[in-house]
Amino acid sequence: MAYKFERLEVWQLALQYADLIYAIAEQLPRVEEYNLKSQMTRAVTSIALNIAEGSTSQSDPEQARFLGYSIRSLVETIACQHLIHRRQYLNSPEPLRDAYRFSEKLFAKLQSFRASLKTENDSSVREEPAVYEYDQETPF
Repeated sequence: MAYKFERLEVWQLALQYADLIYAIAEQLPRVEEYNLKSQMTRAVTSIALNIAEGSTSQSDPEQARFLGYSIRSLVETIACQHLIHRRQYLNSPEPLRDAYRFSEKLFAKLQSFRASLKTENDSSVREEPAVYEYDQETPF
């Protein structure tokens, strides 16, 4: 592996999560082709791309910023999963449950990685980190 991001566990997890989300997207009805399906696949792709792009950053604060983009994209995929479930687009909620559980692990890794970076010299406006509890239950 030639690039730093290829060795990152969080990037490899993002690829696995993308596989889960793409499998869900393939099950969506044609009416969602240019709406929910497109939105969800772009968001999940953005997770891995921002991890990769941030790994080439010249500073920890810059890398933390890209990890923040990844986190936001991950949360966007969760919102899409809720819409899919609410509209009963899947015959079984199991793919949503699997993706949701996996997303919790990826979310925790992204948060930890971001928190581990030195950001004390970061002069940008930052939001307070959200506290999320892992309870092993899914809404689906």
